[in-house]
Amino acid sequence: MSEQVHVSEEGLLDALREVVDPEIGMNVVELGLIRHTEIYEDRAHVNMIMTTPFCPYAPQLLEQTRRTAQNYVRRPTTIEMGMEMWDPSMMEEGAADDWGLF
Repeated sequence: MSEQVHVSEEGLLDALREVVDPEIGMNVVELGLIRHTEIYEDRAHVNMIMTTPFCPYAPQLLEQTRRTAQNYVRRPTTIEMGMEMWDPSMMEEGAADDWGLF
């Protein structure tokens, strides 16, 4: 008997909270780096940005995000690095307080 597992974009975002930017010490959802997610019957896609275009951890963060998303949705997942410029206003409400920005 196969177990039917319901996946959702909200659940995917919760799963992605495990992915932490090692320089900042906050997860990619709190930072506002996840810009868009799509879950289809046969695949998933995540669009994310970095806090800086020259982020030395970009390859690691992209791959860790892809793997974490794929483990949650249980289907092939692609990740796309967006070109949108990050700024602290993209952070989740209250997250900037913890970081001492506002």
